[in-house]
Amino acid sequence: MCLAVPAKIVSIRGARALVDFGGIRREVNIALIESPKEGDYVLVHAGFAIQKIDEREAKETIKIMNEFEILDEKMV
Repeated sequence: MCLAVPAKIVSIRGARALVDFGGIRREVNIALIESPKEGDYVLVHAGFAIQKIDEREAKETIKIMNEFEILDEKMV
């Protein structure tokens, strides 16, 4: 099963960005995203941001994942 997790771009350096998965921060590749900006929400899979998503949808998904304890530092 493949799982893409929503995250908020915190900072950008070249083709890499620091993203926040509801409190867990990781560096990901953003080369696949058109015109990424700090504050954008993206779906992350296997270390790559694969598409931008709506802030409301991202926050709701993070909330649900937290409720089911899906978000874990080992997973993202």
